[in-house]
Amino acid sequence: MVTEQKHVMCRACHAHCGLIVDFEDGVPVKTHGDKDNPEFEGYSCIKGRQLANYHSFDTRLLTSYAGMKQGEKQAVHWRDAARDIAARLEKIIDQHGPDAVASYVGTFGYNNVNAHAFMLALMDAIGSTSVYDSVTIDQPGKGIARALIGPWLAGAPRVGDWDGLMLVGTNPVVSMNGGLGMNPAKKLHDAKKRGMQLIVIDPRITDSARQADIHLQCRPGQDPILIGAIAKIVINEELYDKDFVAGDVDGFEALKQAVQPFDAGPAADRAGVAADDIVRAARMYGSWKKASISGGTGTNMSGGGNITEYLNLALTSIMGHWLREGDLNRRTGVFTKPAPPIAATPGPIPAWGFGRKLHSRDLEQSISGMPTAALPDEILTPGDKQVKALICLGGNPMLAWPDQLKTFEAMKALDLLVCIDPRMSKTAELADYVIAPKLHYEVHGNTAAPEVYGGFGAGWGFENNYAQASLPIIDVPEGSDLCEEYQFIHALGSELGKPLKVKSWALLAHPDEREEKATLIPPGETPDPIAAWSASLNGCPADIAGLYQDEDVRKGTIVDAQALLVQPKPAGWEGKLSVGNAAMMEELAEYATRLGEPVEDGDFPFRMIGRRMTEIHNSNWHEDPVQRKRVPHHPAFMNPADMEALGLAENQPVELESARAFISCVAKADKTVRQGCVSTPHSWGTNPDEQEDPLGEGGNTGRLSYNDRDFDKRTGIPLMSAIPIRVRAKQTAVMEAAE
Repeated sequence: MVTEQKHVMCRACHAHCGLIVDFEDGVPVKTHGDKDNPEFEGYSCIKGRQLANYHSFDTRLLTSYAGMKQGEKQAVHWRDAARDIAARLEKIIDQHGPDAVASYVGTFGYNNVNAHAFMLALMDAIGSTSVYDSVTIDQPGKGIARALIGPWLAGAPRVGDWDGLMLVGTNPVVSMNGGLGMNPAKKLHDAKKRGMQLIVIDPRITDSARQADIHLQCRPGQDPILIGAIAKIVINEELYDKDFVAGDVDGFEALKQAVQPFDAGPAADRAGVAADDIVRAARMYGSWKKASISGGTGTNMSGGGNITEYLNLALTSIMGHWLREGDLNRRTGVFTKPAPPIAATPGPIPAWGFGRKLHSRDLEQSISGMPTAALPDEILTPGDKQVKALICLGGNPMLAWPDQLKTFEAMKALDLLVCIDPRMSKTAELADYVIAPKLHYEVHGNTAAPEVYGGFGAGWGFENNYAQASLPIIDVPEGSDLCEEYQFIHALGSELGKPLKVKSWALLAHPDEREEKATLIPPGETPDPIAAWSASLNGCPADIAGLYQDEDVRKGTIVDAQALLVQPKPAGWEGKLSVGNAAMMEELAEYATRLGEPVEDGDFPFRMIGRRMTEIHNSNWHEDPVQRKRVPHHPAFMNPADMEALGLAENQPVELESARAFISCVAKADKTVRQGCVSTPHSWGTNPDEQEDPLGEGGNTGRLSYNDRDFDKRTGIPLMSAIPIRVRAKQTAVMEAAE
């Protein structure tokens, strides 16, 4: 028996952990974390350890298909598919204009910045502005807040330097979704060991909350009220950094006035926490000299995402929790080129009011992108710029978007639906074409994506100049017909006769240079993977081809680069961080009117809140028998007291009903869930024309929401969590507990 080990980078989520794959006689038999990896130190999650199996699941597509929508599924070569799709796109563009062709890039598209760059280039080439992605149904408030306050060019302190951390509606120990950097469980353990304090605001006692010094286990959707109350105490007790505010902050008086209604008592009553705990949290936060606040999907999907993220950054700014002149900025970039670290801000930039408006609803493009939640209306509503074709990359709209019932009608109404997907997803089942791509171990990859995510804020991406560049470590299955996503997109552009102008993800902080260094790829022969990556990362500090040849980089390494001293603010610099934006203060005032009012229960006394699970990532890994043995049913986690009051037993099928629809799940007792809440993972379920099976995939939480009610007027995101529901037993016998 011949044994061999190969290094590879995981792409099961955006973290991109460093892994080692053990081979026996050329066959991968085990995947595990690399203990010598300087960034991840041997960490890997259960999904990453199953990557080798993911390549050989029975559900994997080994060729592309056409005709699912018509019930005439037939295998088709991906190049032939590109030719046919291009011909249909030409007809749609001729009849309805370029904006009739839309693209959607989901979470896994963001993990593949190469393919994403080519998709954006294709849309530019055909002249379409109907460009949508998952940001506006995930955490759109982050982009809004950063634009309205302004970026701090020096960056933020590293996790290892923090006195404290406040987590709002996020659980990075499980989600790997920012707030603690990579290997978050170890980062949190090490930080707590050296004395870092932790405040968590969350309706659940999450993995992170278990380690909190103060946990405000609030009612869902009340985050702005809690943060407003904390801000009032910090300001009124003068716990903020007065010198920093005087020199680098604008709008302080407006913020001070806006938070005055948020007394701890009424805020506590509304949020369902103790007033003393709010005061303790505020004073603890006000004592920190280097710290961070991180919000997540919990607050963004529960309403009030913009104002919560804005208040988070406003608090960060008045506390001066930024790198200052003379501090070291160690993140100087490998695959990306950050802005030079200067102790200054250019000031706020427009967060909305640019781009084009939708033809179907009173919504427009924001800094976070086109409002994806409204895309079904753009498909279903006749008129100028009605969307007739949709190309999906790395996403599964039928399970990811809100208002599944309307999404279903929209997908069926399209003249052309194309999915790039390794399996026949619920969206692909409705498609005219599904293009089968190569998978993780079969392609080149690198850690550019986590570097890009580093721009989200403190605790996101890498904190050092870490880099890994993975080579393919296995061949595609014999007899398969597979391509890389970018290859198909380029082939589509070639069939349309369009050169693709690929703009670099490495230069997001340098928009002019990004335009200047865009790479024009003509129709014809598709570039090889290194050339494609070199185009999508043109202008990065390192040579792409050289990184792939470097053995240390292929294993994952800290690239030797000199840390940069934060430079002083240039003379005459006028930019300041804006913490008193009029629109945000108006939104905060709306929350102030709710103080003293009870939370309406009505006919729907419970609140459905989303959650992430270690075994499943969105709509992926459901087909993995190892994961499904651990999570065999679609769980509806409830406080045991609520289950007892409703007469529900463990593992009993239940229905969750909103004003929109109902879905089927399985009741699971979980004392970490606040009473009155039902915690249910999203992106499960079936299409609406299929029979739900609570013993299997259960129901899709997106079916519980309307996309055109209770939505944010800037981003279009509706309630995707904190949805009012009622719970009832499904008319079936109590199930036996899964073994």
